[in-house]
Formats: sequence, C-alpha cells, structure tokens
Amino acid sequence: MSAPQGWEAIRAEVLDRIHRRDWLPGAIIPTEEKLAAEFGCARATVNRALRELATAGVLERRRKAGTRVATHPVRKATLDIPVIRLEIEGRGQRYGFRVIDRAESEPPMTIAARLRLAPGQRLWHVRTLHLADGRPCLFEDRWLNAAVLPEGLPADPDTTSLNEWLVKTVAYTAGDIAFSAANATAEEAALLGIEPGAALFIIERSTWLGAVPITAVRLAHPPGYRLSTEM
Repeated sequence: MSAPQGWEAIRAEVLDRIHRRDWLPGAIIPTEEKLAAEFGCARATVNRALRELATAGVLERRRKAGTRVATHPVRKATLDIPVIRLEIEGRGQRYGFRVIDRAESEPPMTIAARLRLAPGQRLWHVRTLHLADGRPCLFEDRWLNAAVLPEGLPADPDTTSLNEWLVKTVAYTAGDIAFSAANATAEEAALLGIEPGAALFIIERSTWLGAVPITAVRLAHPPGYRLSTEM
C-alpha cells in the first residue's frame, strides 16, 4: 500500500489478515517499521493500531520479543452507562422517580477508600427510587463529588434524575463496575415492595475524570431484572 493510512484502516487490515489466517495464532507479525513502510505512514500510526488490538486481546506485545497473534484471543463485552428512563421506556413502561433523601456529608470508609478521598472530604449523598408504571423497580444509592460538576447539582433534583443528568452533562475518562447478589435489607425490601431477604441484583459503579472521582453508585434491582450486553 503506497497511500498513507490512518490507524483505524491499519487496524482493520491487520484484523483482516488475522481472520484470513494470513497470520496464524501465535505467529509473530512484521515489525512496526516494516508495516509503516508497507502502509506508507508513520511508525506511530502503526503503533496506535497495534496497541488498540493488543488492548482488545487480539495481539500480544512483549518488549524485545515482538508482536504476535494471540493464541487465545480475549473476548470482551461492551457496557455503556444506561439512562434508566430510556431502559424503562424501552420496555413500554411509564417512567418515574422520587428522591428519598439527599445531604452533603462525609462518606463511610468503604466509599472514601474506593474513591481515594482525602480525609474529611464531603460528598453529596443522594438516594433515589426509580419507578416503572408507578411500581418501584430500582433503588439507587449515589455518592457524588460536586467539585467536578460544571454548575453544581441540577437546579431541581426532584424533577431531574441524577442518572440521566450525569450521563448527559459530565464526561468521564475512566471507571470500574462490579456485579453481585445480595439479600434485601428491611429498608430495601420496603422501598422495592419485596420480602426482606429477597435476592437483589447489585451493580456498583465508580467513574473518574482523570485522577478526580466523580461518583460512586450502588444500584439495587429486585428479582426479575435482566442485564444484557454486546460482545
């Protein structure tokens, strides 16, 4: 190829060669210098394409050992932060929510450690119940760092879901997510209209802007909730 190529085009070509089995699993592929000469582009452009494929688990890169096709490629799922309203309306149900309570306070040690907060740092604590056709379907327990918000909290949190407002308003650069099961506490059972001890599907998520924490949220779904994603 003599015309300069962008890194996306090079990534696509490398994937094609792997899928066509021009480069077999475990095989070492040409060096960045050779690929840059072939594609007529800078070595940095090739490096970006190969890094993306290594992150995706398609290639294995080792210093001084070259880049080889992964023997067992890692398959990854893609998870987006959903807007709860759109999830509920997508099921053909009417969406609603109510704020249970909100206050600025010092978070418990588990949250402070998770977000690597300085001693004594205070966050907004907002607890929200989301409704589908008027029935409780999700309990949201959120700690929020107002210092990273462009204009502080929304003017009226009682009419603006923090979930939707954050997705639309605050960009994040990194995050983590965990899934677990838990038995409903007496309070959770009362809020969600289920029996105490019933199985809950728990999603815990934290997001960051650089090294600055944005939010840590715990989402408690009652029995019957189903999570789907893409691979």
